[in-house]
Amino acid sequence: MDLALAAAAFGIGIVVGLTGMGGGALMTPVLVLFFGVPPLAAVSSDLVASAVMKPVGAAVHLRRGTIHLKLVGWLCVGSIPAAFGGVLIARALGDGEEVQTIIQRALGVALLIAATGLTVRAYIRLVERARKRDGLLPPLPQGRPRITARPLPTVLVGIIGGLVVGLTSVGSGSLIIIALMALYPGLKASELVGTDLLQAVPLVASAAIGHLLFGDFEMDLTVAMLVGCVPGVWLGARISSRAPGGLIRRILAFVLLASALKLLGVPNSTTGIVLLMALLIAPPLWMLVRRRHGFPLLASRASVSKEKVTAK
Repeated sequence: MDLALAAAAFGIGIVVGLTGMGGGALMTPVLVLFFGVPPLAAVSSDLVASAVMKPVGAAVHLRRGTIHLKLVGWLCVGSIPAAFGGVLIARALGDGEEVQTIIQRALGVALLIAATGLTVRAYIRLVERARKRDGLLPPLPQGRPRITARPLPTVLVGIIGGLVVGLTSVGSGSLIIIALMALYPGLKASELVGTDLLQAVPLVASAAIGHLLFGDFEMDLTVAMLVGCVPGVWLGARISSRAPGGLIRRILAFVLLASALKLLGVPNSTTGIVLLMALLIAPPLWMLVRRRHGFPLLASRASVSKEKVTAK
């Protein structure tokens, strides 16, 4: 077993435990860029590892009742066959150098979307905090909120998400949760996360089975990832209440952007310019957004603690 890979997986597991996302979006590019694993083998092994870990988080939300089962059902109608189909598409293309390049480019695009998704989620959370502070949110309903399922667009989201996951291992959380936000703004945050986690279980399982049968699954890679990720996720979840999750999400978005540019074959000079611009422009732009919604540029520990107590 590769101890260096297990150590990298441990670090990524901590990030996943802290932020709730980033597993496939970080692990697959790490395998490709730092450990020289062929893209298809990296996707296959990462998906099999994810299939083992996903049910843990979903079980917690099932016990708490924070899952919209109808939405999960409609998502699975599209995502399960699409995920398996994504694997078949990758296999139909062959396993030569051209196919590996296609998978690598598709992974880069998926990472760009995931980085954008992190930014969108951060902005939505900021707007919700501002509305809660100003008393603009409607009172909490008695009992479960009624969300009317929209079958056709929900199945379509499942199909698109399933294809992307089958091809790249990225998107079971990053892409689908953004679409759920847009389709069902009435979902509470806990239900949004719980629904996304549960639908990801059969989705990732379908893609994993496809890669076990037709992909380039490598047992040693998967074992090393599980050895590192499982304790890392546990540790990250334990310290999530004390760590600055917002800062970690910003770092994660930056890492995803850098990985995407590298996987897309962008020249090093251009990549450096883009990342430098992101470092120089993003922080002051985010400060302006915070000020526009009435938040201080730098929140003190006392105000952060007060916000947490209010949220509870």
